[in-house]
Amino acid sequence: MLTLENVSVSYGAIEALTDINLEVGAGEVVTLIGANGAGKTTTLRTITSLLNPRIGRVMFEGKQISGIPAHKLVPMGIAMSPEGRGVFANLTVRENLEMGAYIRSDKKGIAADMERGFRMFPRLKERESQKAGTLSGGEQQMVAMARSLMSRPRLLLLDEPSLGLAPLVVHTIFEAIDEIRAEGTTILLVEQNANAALHHSDRAYVLESGRIVMQGDSRELANDPRVKEAYLGE
Repeated sequence: MLTLENVSVSYGAIEALTDINLEVGAGEVVTLIGANGAGKTTTLRTITSLLNPRIGRVMFEGKQISGIPAHKLVPMGIAMSPEGRGVFANLTVRENLEMGAYIRSDKKGIAADMERGFRMFPRLKERESQKAGTLSGGEQQMVAMARSLMSRPRLLLLDEPSLGLAPLVVHTIFEAIDEIRAEGTTILLVEQNANAALHHSDRAYVLESGRIVMQGDSRELANDPRVKEAYLGE
């Protein structure tokens, strides 16, 4: 479904990604793990055309999407829940979710997907009329994820969904990831919580200093001594 071919990205004279090759198959959850500053968010920003590769290309369902404006990727079937959540602070929870469906006009389908989001995150139903800026960090993350699903993406990009959240909320977030995957949505997950990411994904790539240094089955990587030492604290 998604392929990055020999992608390199620079910030001025600084190369942030070097010769990245990455694939995500339909129906998979693929995770990209690495330390802070490894280039994980840069990878997602390149996929969504917020950054342009210096060389290489990004393919989605066989079509090159490098250079296609980010807002045009949403109707193509790509959505992202960004790092930092990016909620509309002065809009209510319901209004935030409605913003996620801005490309749609099917009122019944939008209403059904709104209820799906509330079932996935019952706390949002309790707060649907509350301004998103007044929510806790965990609740804002739920808003960001539910909003990203409102466009009915075939590919969902999740950037650090568990960052800074309490363990109980992290558990809720990863339960939702499992549910989203079970419903047929393909997921590329960028995550510093390597332990959780590897246990809720099919395959993984390890990014260090802008380069992919390891890749493979998530369970196998979770048992690799190098991954254990560097990312799992074992």
